[in-house]
Amino acid sequence: MGGKGTVSLDSSNTGSFDVSWPARTESPQGLTSPEELIAAAHASCYSMALSGELAKAGHPPLALDTRADVSINPAPGGGWAINDILITVRGSVDGMSPAEFQQIAEAAKTGCPVSKALTGTTIRLDAALA
Repeated sequence: MGGKGTVSLDSSNTGSFDVSWPARTESPQGLTSPEELIAAAHASCYSMALSGELAKAGHPPLALDTRADVSINPAPGGGWAINDILITVRGSVDGMSPAEFQQIAEAAKTGCPVSKALTGTTIRLDAALA
């Protein structure tokens, strides 16, 4: 509970990050957690999926601002579990209605490979045009 370690992104060589248990459940104090790394992966993957779906619909986005918030909570029977993720996206897309954007945003949530990997976790979506 008091230990810490380092995770590195070797294939991209973009850096190493200190991780700790307190960064998961208390104050990060400049450290990261597996949940933050999952959130970053999910937000970037979702943005790519949404951008692709919008382009296929004839409305390539001008900009997408995406955030994923990952919650870790005590699991039934003991231990901890990631049980909820909220993806928030604001899109700047010409010529698209809010309803059409919402429909495509939901499809991207289902089609995103990271969403598929997190099957069993509740993934909520807050999508709107900026």
